[in-house]
Amino acid sequence: MTLGPVDLYRTDEAFVATIDLPGVTPESIDVDVDGRILTVRAERARPESEVRWLVRSRPVGRFARRFTLGESVDAERIAAAYADGVLTLTVPLAERAKPRKVEVTTTAQVPTAVERAA
Repeated sequence: MTLGPVDLYRTDEAFVATIDLPGVTPESIDVDVDGRILTVRAERARPESEVRWLVRSRPVGRFARRFTLGESVDAERIAAAYADGVLTLTVPLAERAKPRKVEVTTTAQVPTAVERAA
């Protein structure tokens, strides 16, 4: 099964993904990186007591989602935090991929062919 809904955005410093994981214990969440593949796994346990279900639409069991990381990220510094049923992954940009300003300099004007002939 796939994980819950995902929001993904980019800042000047990182890509940030938020994944809804209600009812998942932090201990069941596993995040790993293998090459350029980031994998998130989690598990929502089945209720332990025997009940007669009237409606059952929340999935239980193991969930997984894979993301392909681009060359512009720093995979060594990925961070994961879980709070209020939401997993937040922060994938920092590599220094070479961060936006930067380019200084504009002026140079002496080069005389045109007409000005040189005069």
